[in-house]
Amino acid sequence: MNLQEFQEHFIRLRNNKIFESVVIAIIIISALLIGAKTYDIPDWAIQSIKVLDWAITIFFLIEISIRMMAAKNLKSFFTDGWNVFDFIIVVASIVPFAGSDSALLGRLLRVFRVLRLVAVIPELRVLLNAFMTAIPRMGYVSLLMFIIFYIYAAMGAIFFSNINPVLWENITISMLTLFRVATFEDWTDVMYETMDVYPLSWIYYLSFIFIVAFVFLNMMIGIVLETLQSEHQKHDLEEGTGEIGEIRWIKEHTAEMEQRLIRIEALLTEKNKPPK
Repeated sequence: MNLQEFQEHFIRLRNNKIFESVVIAIIIISALLIGAKTYDIPDWAIQSIKVLDWAITIFFLIEISIRMMAAKNLKSFFTDGWNVFDFIIVVASIVPFAGSDSALLGRLLRVFRVLRLVAVIPELRVLLNAFMTAIPRMGYVSLLMFIIFYIYAAMGAIFFSNINPVLWENITISMLTLFRVATFEDWTDVMYETMDVYPLSWIYYLSFIFIVAFVFLNMMIGIVLETLQSEHQKHDLEEGTGEIGEIRWIKEHTAEMEQRLIRIEALLTEKNKPPK
């Protein structure tokens, strides 16, 4: 067996659906073991979890090795950010930690193994990529939302601090109160309390809820949906699936057929030339 056949064997193993399902199942089991450690369990269960944890770590080491050998070369493997993330998590899991602080760091690194589900399942990668892409655009919306919060908090501290200092004593506490209003957590109690003194204060609350909870929330949702659609199209283009992938396949094969027709036409022209 030459090197190319050896690599093709690992590529087939990496792309095997059963192998992918086993990897996902092991990641889920690893997450359950991490959760089990947070409970007060018997000593024999703790020892069993430690054995299973090391077995899972060895499995992850074998799995990352298979993916590295299935890649064209190490450079192409490490150009993928998800591969780098997986490699760091797996390597960190096998490093022995001594001392309480180091042991805590080791436990935290094992918690992040749950994120490997995102690296394994393409649909989750699309969702996370969309979220990361949308963050800068949502930042501007959040900045504008903060400005609105600040203005309304200043107004609330000016008008309502004498009514209930616990909720409106200063602008910081007022912003926390407005966050409670924006999340609809018993906001009517806050409103009715100020309406006893200022009957028209309902305008303050309803206008704030309309701007923040309706307008800005829908803007956030619109940004996420637009980014998610763009990421799905990019994923379809890379994988050659979906409508964009079909269009690319048609264009590639159309160009190939055109080249073949040109060659056939040239051969026929050469064949039909009259003999000299």
